[in-house]
Amino acid sequence: MGPVDRVRQYLAQFPYDIEIFEFAESTRTAEMAARTVGVEVGQIAKSILFLVGEEKVMVVTSGDMKVNQGRLKQHLGLTGKVKLPDPETTEAITGFPPGGVCPFALKEPVRILIDVSMQRYPVVYIAAGSPRSAAPVTVEQLLEITGGELCDLCGTAVMAGS
Repeated sequence: MGPVDRVRQYLAQFPYDIEIFEFAESTRTAEMAARTVGVEVGQIAKSILFLVGEEKVMVVTSGDMKVNQGRLKQHLGLTGKVKLPDPETTEAITGFPPGGVCPFALKEPVRILIDVSMQRYPVVYIAAGSPRSAAPVTVEQLLEITGGELCDLCGTAVMAGS
């Protein structure tokens, strides 16, 4: 089963009827995905795998935001060095190629952190297993599907209700 089919099968257990779109054009970067999908760069949910010491964590944030590594370590309560894995390691851990990393249906268990920056939009677009795929989701759906934690890792947003 290919990565996009794995994402589709994983989504089938939820009552959301989320459609995966596959494109001829690349959705590898947030900018490319925004152009291909026809939305603002901020509406692209980029999934970034970080290695903090021995901990594997995926941050899902708006395509126009940058993760503050100090905030990430503080949220995790860790002091280790924050590293971005190479493409081979990313694919080995997630089961997805770079540019197509979906924040669920992962090969290995990974802690998922959902950045509040995406709450600016009613819908964001996640990569769905390939660098030519995307699926629209709400932040609430993404939290449920991933079992992720909502947090402010970019330092530019105010959490709803605070």
